[in-house]
Amino acid sequence: MSSTQPPKLRLSVLDQSPVPAGFTPSDALANSLSLAQHVDALGYTRLWYSEHHAMDLLACTAPEILIARAAAATKNIRVGSGGVMLPHYASLKVAEVFSTLNAMFPNRIDLGIGRAPGGGQLEAYALRRDRNAAHKDDFPQQLAELRAFLHPERWAQYADAKGPHPFSNIRVMPTAAGAPDIWLLGSSMWSAATAAQEGLPYAFAHFFSPVQTRQAIEYYQQNFQPSNRSTTKPGAPDLSHLEIGVSTEASGQDGRTKPEASLAVGVICAPTQEEADHLHASVRLLQRRIRMDDRRPVATPEDAERELAALPTAPNPLLAFTAGSLDAPEDNEWPRYFVGTPEKVARQLRGMASELHLNELIINTITHSHQARLRSYTLLAEAMNI
Repeated sequence: MSSTQPPKLRLSVLDQSPVPAGFTPSDALANSLSLAQHVDALGYTRLWYSEHHAMDLLACTAPEILIARAAAATKNIRVGSGGVMLPHYASLKVAEVFSTLNAMFPNRIDLGIGRAPGGGQLEAYALRRDRNAAHKDDFPQQLAELRAFLHPERWAQYADAKGPHPFSNIRVMPTAAGAPDIWLLGSSMWSAATAAQEGLPYAFAHFFSPVQTRQAIEYYQQNFQPSNRSTTKPGAPDLSHLEIGVSTEASGQDGRTKPEASLAVGVICAPTQEEADHLHASVRLLQRRIRMDDRRPVATPEDAERELAALPTAPNPLLAFTAGSLDAPEDNEWPRYFVGTPEKVARQLRGMASELHLNELIINTITHSHQARLRSYTLLAEAMNI
């Protein structure tokens, strides 16, 4: 009599390079390198760096630079972006940057793509590729171009009566075996639908916005269309008119044949529940401050507890927030941050992953103390037996 064991739950890391109060952004970047080596030794699957702009709170504005540094300092862990905010950039340039990374670190580079601004409205305007034109969401076209630049065989589907698509003549350098693995990131039903239609692996930012977690993951899994489906129609439209969801004929390295979803969750582990709750005060205050458009560095737990105990100020609903979530009661199916002893957190994470049929979770941990952050990842790895 034999029984089939479920796949082992993989753990990965999302690092936003948080800046602790009393320290510098340079210190935060040094902490990120230290964390990279630490989680590599512990056996985490992948390490992704976020992209945020003009924030005293987070030092990671250029994930591609941190990817290069971390990949050079580690041995086994996959390293990538969580993610590159594609609307700010030309697809060709992103393809060149990540082709370079792939040539330097073969089979270890992930290219997570998002369409959020990663900052406020002013930063988004300053980063805009064309400020003279009316704002246009051309993310579908950008994504199609990016995939074709990294997998040139895709250009064939965009040929028309006039001949091959002009971009098919562009040779993305440096060339190397394989390509970076493209993931679509998001926290909405739009991203879930797009990832499913395009046959791409999908990572949902639960720690950012947990309201649609189950709906998004289940929709993606149930509506996934393999990237290798062969349904390309003759006379494909010019790329400038491309919409998400067009038929594709992808190589085995482009996208997936089966759905692959992951979930980014917040975690703080400590030897006792009391200490974990104490450390969590820094994140609770961070979330409240962000809602007030306050981008100061991560407060100590003691300072955070004092500020949280003060009379709260009602948030201004007109202010945008981009690096956290609403300072609201935890009334969702699962909390944004799982906080407690490693045994408790491991049990909760396994339950969540089982409920959503996930084989991987991406762990985001922010504490004021770098040592407490390293310890949290250690305790979780031990409890989860990765």
